Amino acid sequence: MSVPSVPFRVAAVQVVAGADVAANLAQAEPLVAQAAALGARLVALPEYFGILGVRATDKLAVREADGDGPQQAFLARLARTHGIWLVGGTVPLSSDDPARVRSACLVYGPDGERVARYDKIHLFSFARGDERYDEGRTIEPGSELVTMDLPCGRVGLSICYDLRFPELYRALGVVSLILVPAAFTATTGAAHWHLLLRARAVENQCYVLAPAQGGAHPNGRRTFGHSLLIDPWGRVVAEHAEGPGVVVGDVDPAVIAEVRTELPALAHRVLGPRACAASPDLTDR
Repeated sequence: MSVPSVPFRVAAVQVVAGADVAANLAQAEPLVAQAAALGARLVALPEYFGILGVRATDKLAVREADGDGPQQAFLARLARTHGIWLVGGTVPLSSDDPARVRSACLVYGPDGERVARYDKIHLFSFARGDERYDEGRTIEPGSELVTMDLPCGRVGLSICYDLRFPELYRALGVVSLILVPAAFTATTGAAHWHLLLRARAVENQCYVLAPAQGGAHPNGRRTFGHSLLIDPWGRVVAEHAEGPGVVVGDVDPAVIAEVRTELPALAHRVLGPRACAASPDLTDR
């Protein structure tokens, strides 16, 4: 694919999902339409956009076979209707383990056909007081990194807790945009959300688009929200704090080129896979 030369508009949709899949999709649909009306060519929904149940096991009851189910049909239809690339933050897909699903980020093209699937690799676990989470009990981890080529350049896929593992993003290679659909808790989000997203943007000198769950959910959980678009210098381009809403901004190749020219950190890397294999002498550095 040729190097992009014009800005590419993207959008992050923020929702506050519950246990009813149909109600969650009805909440998301007008927000996707709003983003498309504002000129977004890529629209991303957050993690668990289709279901954030009362219990972690609720997602098992609405799991879908790969390629068939209401959440996947919804994504395909809206991508085709609006002529956009549409990212479904996560959809619970069947796995070989009947007690667990794959938490899959699915991307559909403007023709409604699926163009990418990434299964969440890192599974969230947190315990503080009465607040406890362990995704490994109901989710089977993925193992494959996924990138795709779009008109804005190469795009890397990740999900929520992946954000804490910078080596995953380095392994994606040089990208123009990183997607991080998420459902950060209010506790961890207040402490780390902006910090981690800005760090990933700065160290990879690319844009980061992070659609989030944001508010008080019917199950009593509170998510942090603050859906963001961040540029390669670590500046927040657009943000939506809490409640349903849309964040819109441009992935500008001129900004990417400027940052990488003025501060060529990616070119200065000496500890990449090839350099490590060669065991360079770093004594004088």
